[in-house]
Amino acid sequence: MRSKRCILMSDAAAIALVVAAYFMGSIPFGLLIGKKRGVDVRGVGSGNIGATNVARNLGKKTGALVLLLDVLKAAVPTFVATMLVNRGDLSIDFLTLVAIAAILGHCYPVWLKFRGGKGVATSLGVFLIVDPALAGIGIAIFAVLYVAFRRVSVGSISAAIAFPMLLWVFDRPLALVHLGIAGAFIVVLKHRSNILRIFHGEEKPV
Repeated sequence: MRSKRCILMSDAAAIALVVAAYFMGSIPFGLLIGKKRGVDVRGVGSGNIGATNVARNLGKKTGALVLLLDVLKAAVPTFVATMLVNRGDLSIDFLTLVAIAAILGHCYPVWLKFRGGKGVATSLGVFLIVDPALAGIGIAIFAVLYVAFRRVSVGSISAAIAFPMLLWVFDRPLALVHLGIAGAFIVVLKHRSNILRIFHGEEKPV
């Protein structure tokens, strides 16, 4: 009976970690920092709460701060889940759920009627923990395309699409490949308007 109760508690704790990851991911740092500076970023530029729109309207230093915080809010729960996986207390499938929950929290925060960021920084935070070597390659892909086109969206979308391919090519666990696919899908979905502007030559540089 005691053993069975422990298993149930473990399941409850794992689910709680997924929920916590969503709520941590949903902290709208771009909005909060913007309001502290007297600007509601939802009413300027693209209206997005992410680092790119913050950088355009409040300066690159402020944008970099928001980027760092958005990376960390996904990296922290993913790190906790990774440690639990390494200890054998959590399955890798639950790790993927924790990571996706953090990304979804940023993109669809309950506090803002599910209108959040585009998932790039939070995806980066996840993959810096899950696979830092391949995350480095993803950053390099972003950097090369950003320098070439001076469009954050071009680098972001391309890196997001490339990442699950990298996970597959380098023979990472299938659960992580699925995580990469889910992350890429969310990022591309949230960049629909950017993709249209790119095709029409209307996407603004940063």
